[in-house]
Amino acid sequence: MTVFSGSRQVVPVDYEAEVSQHLLEASLTGDLRSALECISDPVVDVNFVGAVRLKTRKTEVVLRDESPSEVRVEYEEFTTDVTALFLAVHVGNVALVKKLLSVGADVNQKLFKGFATTVAVRESHLEILKILLKAGASQAACEEALLEASCHGQARFAELLMGSDLIRPHVAIHALVTACCRGFVEVVNALTKCGVDASASHRQLLQSSKPSLYTNVDCTALVAAVVSRQVAVVRLLLQAGIPTDMKVSLGAWSWDTTTGEEFRVGAGLAEPYAISWCAVEYFEDSGAILRMLLQHFTLEIPHYGRTLLHHAILCGSTGAVKVLLSCGSNADCPVKTLKTEFRPLHLAARLGLSETLQSLIDSGCDINSKTDSGDTALMICAKYKHEECLKVLIRAGADFGLVNVSGQSASSIASSNRWFLGFQEAVLDVIKGLRIPKSSNVSVFSPLMFVAETGDVEALKALIGSGEVDLDYQNENGFSAIMIASLNGHVEAFRLLAYAGADVMLELTLEKGNRNAGGFYALHCAARYGDLDAVMLLTSRGYDVNVPDGDGYTPLMLAAREGNGPMCELLISHGANCDFKNAKGETALSLVQKTTFFKNDAERVILDELSRNLVLGGARVLKHTKGGKGNPHWKDMKMLRNSGLLQWGKSSRRNVTCQEAEPGPSAAFGSNRHSKGDANEPGIFRVVTTKNKEVHFLCESGSEMAELWVRGIKLITKEAIFGSQKDGRDKLGSLGFR
Repeated sequence: MTVFSGSRQVVPVDYEAEVSQHLLEASLTGDLRSALECISDPVVDVNFVGAVRLKTRKTEVVLRDESPSEVRVEYEEFTTDVTALFLAVHVGNVALVKKLLSVGADVNQKLFKGFATTVAVRESHLEILKILLKAGASQAACEEALLEASCHGQARFAELLMGSDLIRPHVAIHALVTACCRGFVEVVNALTKCGVDASASHRQLLQSSKPSLYTNVDCTALVAAVVSRQVAVVRLLLQAGIPTDMKVSLGAWSWDTTTGEEFRVGAGLAEPYAISWCAVEYFEDSGAILRMLLQHFTLEIPHYGRTLLHHAILCGSTGAVKVLLSCGSNADCPVKTLKTEFRPLHLAARLGLSETLQSLIDSGCDINSKTDSGDTALMICAKYKHEECLKVLIRAGADFGLVNVSGQSASSIASSNRWFLGFQEAVLDVIKGLRIPKSSNVSVFSPLMFVAETGDVEALKALIGSGEVDLDYQNENGFSAIMIASLNGHVEAFRLLAYAGADVMLELTLEKGNRNAGGFYALHCAARYGDLDAVMLLTSRGYDVNVPDGDGYTPLMLAAREGNGPMCELLISHGANCDFKNAKGETALSLVQKTTFFKNDAERVILDELSRNLVLGGARVLKHTKGGKGNPHWKDMKMLRNSGLLQWGKSSRRNVTCQEAEPGPSAAFGSNRHSKGDANEPGIFRVVTTKNKEVHFLCESGSEMAELWVRGIKLITKEAIFGSQKDGRDKLGSLGFR
């Protein structure tokens, strides 16, 4: 820019930089005319480095768990140092590139974002790359461009650069390994055709999300492709005859060959292994890589005592397990060390791999095989609390009746390991799904006894419906399922077993010499827990309602103790004896009177029965005459059920219908007997007949007996009235009974 001051021409001090910056801007926008004007200025510097805002391509590797890594192309915008040639190459302006080179632009000038060759590859300008190569691109510029081509998947660019004879072998190997990691099979093919040694190794950043890996290691192209799960690249390399006998140091698991213990030491820190083991640990979800490599290896060759199948299980790769089994791997191949012996099934059970367990089972492994300590897979699941694995084994028919060298079963291990509730839930879920657990020894484990213990009705229905269980089986203690259900208070389970035909007359086992079952009485349990339906069922089958249990309690006494009035009423209706007294002197009445809840209802039922039995059976009483003025004399008195008559002799005068009955003397009687001193003697009660005649009696057992007499007289009178007249309720009211 020229400035005039008067008659003199003035040139700015920074004019060269300004013109050169204009060249950069014209190159960036692709304005060839402006760029040529700047170039024609004698002061312009075509190799001037200035800062511009640049938008450029970049690639990012996206990791997938068991799928090939993907390369994502994105654009980023930032301010960076550039030259005019760099920008002309970047925008793809061939004419400008040629012009700049013709006026001295440096083809090998290195900038922050690389050489001009680098940007030609990055932005996919093949024609420009050819021009740059002819212009004398250096070895460094060509090698960096080759690495860029391997990162962006530019096969034609890679081939062109390899033809320059400027690429050193180790750089070419680096590019090959990079292309293998990124899955650019065309680049790999181009490089191998150009003579790059695919069996050579180079230090490369390898990445994986499963297992987690982010490390720089020396690796070959095949290893890089396997770790990155690039199926097409692996296929290409194997077809090209790449050796597969290398050892790979990428394992994350190590183990003690003496004890058999596994240690997760971290990726790359385990003992070197074959490439097939690497394909297992870095398994690709289609299984294609592993299958291709298995064509070059023997399945059962051990590595520190283990096979590929054990390694796949240890790595938690269900897909690898399935591939190995489908290729003929032995599902029962044991691992033997100086101290241990176990099989793939046991390892999967210990690690909680339910899907792997299912694959091993489907392949025909011995589901009940044992470790050196006698543990089955079922026991191992119980020990390590693996519920889903437990379900898989149950459905497959694992034997619950087996024990280890310590005499423990799966269920006892679960109990000792404080996991019985989880174990119980798993077993019940499977049974509800109509799969019955297998047991070769019901004394060790009986599905029926197990379910009866829990009281789960749905599971019990499934067991009964299967027809595979003996409802009357008794364990070594003499208990059957129905006994266990009752003793644990599982009323619905008890009822279900009873209606299914389980033997409820279990006291008979005592008569047969089985003393272990003493302490269980079906009717007593049903009465205690208030199961009216079960009691009706048992009594209909001839159960004796008055048999005491081992503690001397009858069913009625147990129901009374629980304060259950309806149960007491039911038992009494079937002949329960209210007068029975045990060795402690307890009766149904004394027990109910100790009850705080629902006391009145149960007490009422028992008192009604006692009083009814008293007055119908009769007793000896002292009858007073002439309202207490005469001499009393003893009479045998009772009531007649049907007529409701109170009778103390054969004369019709001694057969009366009571209108009222009350304990204690009347006022007139007290006055008449005052001189005798026995007016308020305990045990006195009175009745008033329908003819308004008042009669006093004295019973032998005091006031409580007198109250029973009064209660019984009222009850029988009510019953007689209701039984003989439709309007008994109304007549009852007219007689004064409430």
